[in-house]
Amino acid sequence: MYGYSKNLRRNMTVKIYGYGGVPFLIFPTQDAMSDNFENFGMIDTLKDFIERGQIQLFCVDTVDIETWSNIYGDKAWRAARQESYYDYIIEEILPLIREKNSSGKLPIAAGCSLGGLHAAIVFFRRPELFGGMLSLSGVYDAKFFFDGWLNSTLYDNSPADFLANISPTHPYIDIYNSKKIILCIGQGAWEEEGVRTTAIMKKIFAEKNIHAWTDFWGYDVCHDWYWWKKQILYFLPEFLKGAQ
Repeated sequence: MYGYSKNLRRNMTVKIYGYGGVPFLIFPTQDAMSDNFENFGMIDTLKDFIERGQIQLFCVDTVDIETWSNIYGDKAWRAARQESYYDYIIEEILPLIREKNSSGKLPIAAGCSLGGLHAAIVFFRRPELFGGMLSLSGVYDAKFFFDGWLNSTLYDNSPADFLANISPTHPYIDIYNSKKIILCIGQGAWEEEGVRTTAIMKKIFAEKNIHAWTDFWGYDVCHDWYWWKKQILYFLPEFLKGAQ
């Protein structure tokens, strides 16, 4: 599907795979677009689940090249653009998922690499709108992409920051704990920042009594599609039996 986004003021594409089952909102890897999962063989990996009507994937475009990857751009503008992308997902994509998926289930926010950060942002900010979250090799500290810089807008897009300050009695804690939350990271090549920030998230979860699963895989597990395919097949059954 191809259409104009009022929040982003540009055309955006959504690719839909499957006809029913648990809906998954899929964020691509850094700078990639809605064909990312197809191009790297993830759709083939999930083919049986899709064809049996167990899952339906809604794969979105990004504006990462304007935000997270725009290292020479104005930081405040980049943060504001990311916030517009967040609004696009919440205000435009979630209604589309409700329209196209008849299961009555809330979507699972999911992604690999930077897609995992996007999934964490939307889920932890609006957990009542999602059935759960799966992040593979995510980095959860937005300051990493902004040379340590942070303003109030970027703070809202940095789970390692805003979750650290959430009250242990905040109503969202009970909502989080009614969902399936999985963060997985390898400990091999190119996973260093993911390991650092996943450890931060694990500590926050313990402090706030958030029942999330943070899973650290082996030192041979690198930042690569080969491992993400293994991981998604390993974790997918958790969402099929527990999605709301």
